Amino acid sequence: MDTGFAITFFGALFAIMNPISNLPIFLSVTAEASVADQRKIAIKTALYCLILGGCFAVAGSQVLHLFGISVDDFRVAGGLVVLLLALNMLSGNESSAHHGTDAEKADYPAPETVAFYPLTFPILVGPGTITTLIVYSHQVTDAAHAIAYAGVFAGMVALLALTFWNAPTLAKHLSGTARVIMSRLMGMILAAIAIGMIAEGLKAVLPGLAG
Repeated sequence: MDTGFAITFFGALFAIMNPISNLPIFLSVTAEASVADQRKIAIKTALYCLILGGCFAVAGSQVLHLFGISVDDFRVAGGLVVLLLALNMLSGNESSAHHGTDAEKADYPAPETVAFYPLTFPILVGPGTITTLIVYSHQVTDAAHAIAYAGVFAGMVALLALTFWNAPTLAKHLSGTARVIMSRLMGMILAAIAIGMIAEGLKAVLPGLAG
């Protein structure tokens, strides 16, 4: 298994899908549900993330080719999206691309139907996550990379499920300060990853920049 690839991929996914940072959102959209229903929603959300994310991982590159978009073009554009998300995390603001606009939040459905929208899409599997899945899927060149890719993504979804399953208990012990620190730290890591995406894409799109 390519350890470096797995660590970098996990870091990018964790920074974007961060279970700790998204825990308050999960609690807010399931506030009217019982603990049992919250846990059902947690499992559904994890399942939807696995299915939707898997679709983008498998077919993302083919969709890009269908529209005549190269992976390097997407890497630059996606890197900018991820960078904006990271800057919002660093400044303590929510990204409307992932968390929805104020108008969209006002139309959020009843607790029993929130597993797919808005929890899975666009909060957990939004533009940043989709970009990360597609960009890193393009780096899968052999069985070892494929195993690392699948294992990291499945592990991230499992971590989400575990966190949301225990949301009522964790909420009692996780302070606002801890969530803020986590968000800022993940924002910095995500910004660095985004810069790397943009740089690699620009080197391919504009070879002169590579020297």
